[in-house]
Amino acid sequence: MAGVIQTTVRRSMPASLLLRVRHRSPGLACGLVGGALAAGLGLAAFTVLVMLLWVSSPYPDSGPGGALHVAAALWLLAHGAELVRVDTLSGAPSPMGVPPLLLAAVPVWLLHRAARDTAEGGARDNAPPVPGRIAWTGVVLGYLAVAAPAALYAAGGALRPSWTWTVTCVPLVAVVAAGTGVWTAYGRPSGPLEQVLGAVLPRGVRHLVLGPDGRPGVAARAAAAGATVLVAGGAVLLTVSLGWHLGETRRAFGRLTEGWSGWLAVALLCVVLLPNAAVWAAAYALGPGFLLGVGVPVTPLGGQGAPLLPPFPLLAAVPDPGAGTALHGTVAALPLTAGAVVGWYVGRGSVTGGGRFGIWTTGRTAGAAACAAGLSGVLLALLAGLAGGPLGTAALARFGPVWWQVGLATAVWLGLTAAVTALTVRAWCLRRSYGRGGGERRPDRVVAPRRRPVPPRPAPRARLPRGRWFERKPGRSAPAPAPVADDEPYLLLDDDGDRDHDDRDQGDRGALPDGTGSLGLRDLCPRPDPLAPDDTGPRPPA
Repeated sequence: MAGVIQTTVRRSMPASLLLRVRHRSPGLACGLVGGALAAGLGLAAFTVLVMLLWVSSPYPDSGPGGALHVAAALWLLAHGAELVRVDTLSGAPSPMGVPPLLLAAVPVWLLHRAARDTAEGGARDNAPPVPGRIAWTGVVLGYLAVAAPAALYAAGGALRPSWTWTVTCVPLVAVVAAGTGVWTAYGRPSGPLEQVLGAVLPRGVRHLVLGPDGRPGVAARAAAAGATVLVAGGAVLLTVSLGWHLGETRRAFGRLTEGWSGWLAVALLCVVLLPNAAVWAAAYALGPGFLLGVGVPVTPLGGQGAPLLPPFPLLAAVPDPGAGTALHGTVAALPLTAGAVVGWYVGRGSVTGGGRFGIWTTGRTAGAAACAAGLSGVLLALLAGLAGGPLGTAALARFGPVWWQVGLATAVWLGLTAAVTALTVRAWCLRRSYGRGGGERRPDRVVAPRRRPVPPRPAPRARLPRGRWFERKPGRSAPAPAPVADDEPYLLLDDDGDRDHDDRDQGDRGALPDGTGSLGLRDLCPRPDPLAPDDTGPRPPA
C-alpha cells in the first residue's frame, strides 16, 4: 500500500517541471507577445505612411518592394540607427545619420505601453502583478525577435542600416523604454533611482536630485524647467526665422518637387524634423550654434555660406552668411530667460522645499542652482547629440550642433543667471515671511539646523487577521442540547453536559472577579449542586 501511495501522490520530475513552467510562463509569454506586437505596430505605422506616399507619387522610383525596404529602414532610423545609401552618383556609400526626433517617439511609446501592460498583468482583476524582471525580459526579447528580421530585410534595399549602429541603438532603446514601462507599472518606486544616484552622486547633491519622498528634487525640477524653456524658445526662434524668410521657404517647396503629393511628402518630412530644428535653434541662441558641414559653423557672431546644401524648407531659416548684427545678438535673451526660470525654482525651493535642511543657506542655494544648471547642460547635450549626425561624406560628414559645446554653454549660461536669481528670490521670500517695517526683525543670517531631525512616528498599522496557525483557540463551551427522545434514558443524555458544567464552574472559581488580583468572597463560597435535591431542612452540627 505504501508503494501505491508513493506512486500515486508523488509527481515525477517532468510533471513537476511542466507544472512550474505552466505557472510561470504566462508572464513571460505575455511579455514576448507584447514586445512583438509593439514592434509590429511600429513597423505597420511606418509601412502605411510610406505606402501612401508611394501610391500618391506620380513618378515612383521603384515598386512596392522598394517602398517596403524604405519603411523598414526608416523604422530603424527612428531608433537612432545610422543608414547607408549605396546608389550614389560617385558610387561610394553615403551615410545618413540624422534621426527625426518626432519619429523616435513612436517606438519608445509603444515599448513603454507594452512593458507597462505586461507588468500590470491581471492587476485590474485583483490578480498579482507579473514580476518586473520577467515582464521586462519578455518585452525586450519579443521586440528584438521582430527587429532582427526587419533589419535583415532592410539590408537588401537602397537605404541599408549600419550594423554597428543597429546592434547598439535598437537594443538600447528597447531596454530603456521597457524598463521605464515596468517602473511605471510598479508605481514609480524611488528605490532604483536611489541606488543609481547613490553610486554616482554624494549625499548632499543626491537630495537635490531626488527628494526624500521619492519625487524629483528641487534641482531636478529646475533643470527640467530650464531645458523645456530652451527647447520651446528654440521653436519660437525657428518660427520667427521661417516667417522672416517666408519667400525662400515657399520657393524651396517648388524646387524640390512638383505636385501636391510631393509637397505633402516634403511637408511631412519637415514636421518630423521640427524637434531637431528647435534644438538647433536653441544651440544657436546659446552661442555654439551648429554646423552645416565640416568647417562651416553658424553662430550669432557670424556664419559662412554652405554651397552644398539642398533647397530644403527648414534650411531657409538659417541666418544669412556674414558677420552677426545686433539683431542676431538678441537671441541671448533665451538663455537668460531659462536661467531666470531655473533660479526661480531653486529660490522658491530653498525656502519652501528645503526638506530636512530647513531654510537653506546662501551657499547651499547657490550650489543647488549650479547643480540644476549642470543637469540642464546634460539634457541639452543629449538632445544636441541626437538631433545631429552625418548627411554624407567629406563636407557633409558633420551636420548639426556639437553636443559637448552645447552642454558646456548651457551650464555656463544657466549657472551664472540661476545663482543670482535664486539668491534674489530667496531673499525676497524671507523678507515677505518675516514681515516688513514694524514687523519682526529679519535675521541677518539663516543657519540650517544642526540637530538631526527626529523622523515622524509612523501611523499605527491595522492588525491583519492571523493565519490558521496563529488563530486564538475559542473557549470551551457547552454544546447545544440535542433533542430528547421520549424513550431514551435521561442519565445517558446528561453525562456530557455535567462534565462541561463542572469545567465552567472550575473556570469561574479560578478567575479573578474584576482584575484586582484578589478573589472575592463570592468565589470562595461553595456553590450548590444544581442536580442535588432541594434539602432545606436542619442539619446536624459538624
